[in-house]
Amino acid sequence: MPKYFAPSELIINEDGSVFHLHVRPEQLADKIILVGDPGRVETVAKYFDSRECDIASREFHTVTGTYKNKRITVVSTGIGCDNIDIVVNEIDALANIDFKARTEKKHLRTLEFVRIGTCGGIQPNTPVGTYIASCKSIGFDGLLNFYAGRNEVCDLDFEEAFKEHMHWNPQLCAPYVVDANPELIERVAGTEMVHGVTIACGGFFGPQGRRLRIPLADPEQNKKVEAFEYHGWRITNFEMESSALAGLARLLGHRAMTCCLVIANRLAGEANTGYKGSIDGLITLVLDRI
Repeated sequence: MPKYFAPSELIINEDGSVFHLHVRPEQLADKIILVGDPGRVETVAKYFDSRECDIASREFHTVTGTYKNKRITVVSTGIGCDNIDIVVNEIDALANIDFKARTEKKHLRTLEFVRIGTCGGIQPNTPVGTYIASCKSIGFDGLLNFYAGRNEVCDLDFEEAFKEHMHWNPQLCAPYVVDANPELIERVAGTEMVHGVTIACGGFFGPQGRRLRIPLADPEQNKKVEAFEYHGWRITNFEMESSALAGLARLLGHRAMTCCLVIANRLAGEANTGYKGSIDGLITLVLDRI
């Protein structure tokens, strides 16, 4: 017997849409672009040749349309891995759960996720304006630790080396390391992006080593992060979503990657608050290659 998903576990709205996104199954494409800012959905969708739907609910804005004969859905997630947990699980439900029977479909769809975001670079080769593809993501958020199969999709040796280097505080969530889909990295990132390692943080200030009025538990955190090296890999940037996306996609059998525009370089102390016009180049690159 196929597993039944109770109304308390999979909440479906009266119009047949999934609870948070308010999207119905037939409105979802197999190619999905994720962005953080709801306003950036229109920045992506303005390039579409046609649109099927335009749905806004809370911080989640969804547009499905076509671009050069490719059917694409673009969804805003808001900020943080907690929101990625909502978006990826609900999108997978739209694709792979029969909403009428509330059971898993016999034939599962494999979806393609590309997140387009912004980040802070932390190496000399990641100045403001750089595109970075997150080949590996280190999750400081702890989200994937709540799911069975976590060890099977993570790079456990990398995790142990990182924890040892950082003298990891046991009061913090155990970090997890997940690879992006290699075929997507090759196709979408190509040679135009730095292939790097991204730390996805559970916050913008303390977790990323920013100090305002509250002192940091580890004032040397960022220096240690910058100095870490493992089998030729160096940590290139901070952002807040890539680890959850990579991890959940692998657990669910989907393909995913994150690519970001560097809008601040922590090493140089520089930031570009007027980046919104310059992210179009990254968007069109992704649209052409997804």
